[in-house]
Parts: sequence; structure tokens; C-alpha cells
Amino acid sequence: MTLDECFELGFIVKPHGLKGQMVTQLDVDDASTYDKLKTVYLALPTAPSKLSAYTVERVNPQNGQRVLLKLRGIERIEEAEPLRGSKLWLPLSELPELGDAQFYFHDVIGFQVIDEKEGALGVVENFYELPQQDVLAMRYKGQEVLLPVVDELVSHADMEAKQLFVNMPEGLLDIYMNPNAHKNPNAD
Repeated sequence: MTLDECFELGFIVKPHGLKGQMVTQLDVDDASTYDKLKTVYLALPTAPSKLSAYTVERVNPQNGQRVLLKLRGIERIEEAEPLRGSKLWLPLSELPELGDAQFYFHDVIGFQVIDEKEGALGVVENFYELPQQDVLAMRYKGQEVLLPVVDELVSHADMEAKQLFVNMPEGLLDIYMNPNAHKNPNAD
């Protein structure tokens, strides 16, 4: 299993107790979706591109996106401690089904970005997961433009036409194309 065949499920926060359980933060809307998890792939902080398969003994949802995770073969706190900070991965085939207007970021890389007013703008190049929010990165007239991924701005994807429909905020493209025109003259 390689990283390209997987999606990041979350990460191990810290050991919990003395018997090998670990507090885990899942990057999902509903942690209970994964309470029957059988196998998980770990990428240690010291080897982030190498995945190792672990059999899951138990998943106990806590609050929000946190769960207590017990892996087979991890029986003591001393065995759990080196896994602190490890990222958890699952095969892409285990992604939950989405509704009609929803999409996974990796599915729309390369899609044409279509604005309600301006029409075709550019191509989706990447998504960045920032602490404040996720942003879409597209190429527009040779310039990278970032657009917050929120319902008001990113409408929907047409998977067959490979198009992502957006509602660009007024003036956003101008800021990227003419950055000096928007400097505050009193900022010096």
C-alpha cells in the first residue's frame, strides 16, 4: 500500500493508560463511521512515506473527532509511545460515499474552475489544509490563486465534465493580478 492509494484518516495524539491504547484525532465529520475499523496503516513521524499495516482491536469514540484506538501487538505504554504523532491512513476504496453536491479534494485535481460570472478561470492544482480553513489552489493567467473552500464560494463539481463551479468574491482575482494596486498607502 502506498500513500497515493490512501487517504489520511487522522493521527495519534498520545498514549492512553498503561495497556497500549492511544488517543487518536480523526479528520472526519463523524468518528463513529470508523468504529468497526479492521485495519489501519501508520506512517511514523520518522518515516512519513512508509506505511505499516496494523490490525485494529478496538475503536472507542470519545468526544468530537477523538477516539481511543487499540492496535494488536501494542500492549504497553512503552510500545504506544513511539507511535505518538503517527499519521493514520486508509485505502481510498474505504472512503464513505458522498452526496450529489459533495466531492473529495483529490477527485477534483485537474478540473476546470468555472465562475458564475466570469466563466472558465483555470485548473484546480491543489488543496491546502490550513488551520483556519481549507483552500483551493488554481492557476489563473500564470498566477496561483487561493480560494477558501466554503459552501458560499465553492458550489459543486460536475464529475463527468470535470468542472468545479465557484462563486469568486468580487475583487479577489484583481488582488492576485495587481497586488501593488491594493496596498494601503498609510501602511508605511
